[in-house]
Amino acid sequence: MIGAELMRLIAFVLIIFSTPAFAGQTVATWYGQEHAGKRTASGERFNPAGLTAAHRSLPFGTCLRVSNPKTGRSVSVRINDRGPFTKGVSLDLSHGAARAIGMPSTQTVNVDKC
Repeated sequence: MIGAELMRLIAFVLIIFSTPAFAGQTVATWYGQEHAGKRTASGERFNPAGLTAAHRSLPFGTCLRVSNPKTGRSVSVRINDRGPFTKGVSLDLSHGAARAIGMPSTQTVNVDKC
């Protein structure tokens, strides 16, 4: 029988190596006021003006540098929620983050880990 410590180590290694590198271009959208104050998947309350984002699998707390190729502006966001649940879209930015990079609607953005 495998010990509890070894099982935790195996789980940790699997999580680390199964998390995508997540760099390059992706399609992003934003969400805002309609979710204000509601709990995110991480348990914190959503702040539309904050610099946060939702991703389907990146660990909570992951820092991403998101830049808008149309404006040249970029922002650092923290993953604190799950989503988006729209086909073809990989990242949901808070309204504050989208506004910071001048992204009025769904578009392709450049992403790197911080």
